Amino acid sequence: MNIRPIHTEADYKATLKEISALMDTDPDLGTPEGDRLDILATLVQAYEAKHIAITAPDPVEAIKFRMEQSGLSIKDLEQIIGKSNRVYEVLNRKRPLTLAMIRRLHQSLGISADVLIAQTVTG
Repeated sequence: MNIRPIHTEADYKATLKEISALMDTDPDLGTPEGDRLDILATLVQAYEAKHIAITAPDPVEAIKFRMEQSGLSIKDLEQIIGKSNRVYEVLNRKRPLTLAMIRRLHQSLGISADVLIAQTVTG
């Protein structure tokens, strides 16, 4: 089987490429190819957990994502954030989220409060 740990970025990329090729063949569990895929995926998960930091999303991006995911419009956010001009200001990063807005966004849209209280990226 000749499987070895992932030590470098090159090892990581090669392993991802091999996983992709194995997934294209859709091997059955318990077969040598299926077992190889399972082991390689586990190695990639361990490497990513150690070397690739996953950061929380920006609060505005989280709101926009939830809007897209749920098919919400600016009008739908008015009851949560305020009048449409205020919604636009928040989404365009011209106005920060208030504690009341954060609470309502968390309760109404289920966005994590930790994400909503994070520093908004200004652009």
